[in-house]
Amino acid sequence: MLTIGLIGGIASGKSTVAEMLADCGAVVLNADKVAHEVLNSPEVRTLLVNRWGPGILYPDESINRSAIARQVFGKSTQAVEERKYLESVVHPRTRLLLEEHRDQLAIQGHNVFIIDAPLLLEAGWDTECDMVLMVKASDERRIENAARRGWSVDELNRREDAQLPLATKRHRADVAIENSGTLAETREQVAIFWNEVVVPQLGD
Repeated sequence: MLTIGLIGGIASGKSTVAEMLADCGAVVLNADKVAHEVLNSPEVRTLLVNRWGPGILYPDESINRSAIARQVFGKSTQAVEERKYLESVVHPRTRLLLEEHRDQLAIQGHNVFIIDAPLLLEAGWDTECDMVLMVKASDERRIENAARRGWSVDELNRREDAQLPLATKRHRADVAIENSGTLAETREQVAIFWNEVVVPQLGD
């Protein structure tokens, strides 16, 4: 079994690379989706409402992630403290579910797993990985991608301030794929990574 952690700057195209790796045969474990499940579990929802009030809920009582984002993103001391609280609640539960999903799929015969987690390094989940793959993209490309999500440059920067610097991520990655060009160019790099890095390790 091979577990690969996927990291990169915000809006760098990690999901695109993850899809390409899935096409090669990997199983992608999306930490954001699992964290969404965790956020809406009764236990966690109660903890967060007690912390921030019912204003973080939609009318159907599900968690409004945008409302939480306003609490935790930013450089202020309060934002940092609120972010630490959120992470202390969500990260351990998300990691446990990810590990359970991976182990269940491994029993079914799957042998390559991609952990797509925005805060993989910050949360210490790289300890679960055999290697870390970084998706790189130019600032221009990331700004374009962020704009498609409805984010301004200020919003992109605000969210990025909550993560490790890009230089630190690159230093801690074992391999990098450049995603500033065409999809075909990115796909070619993914294929090379799969054939020259992943496949040989599966044969060990």
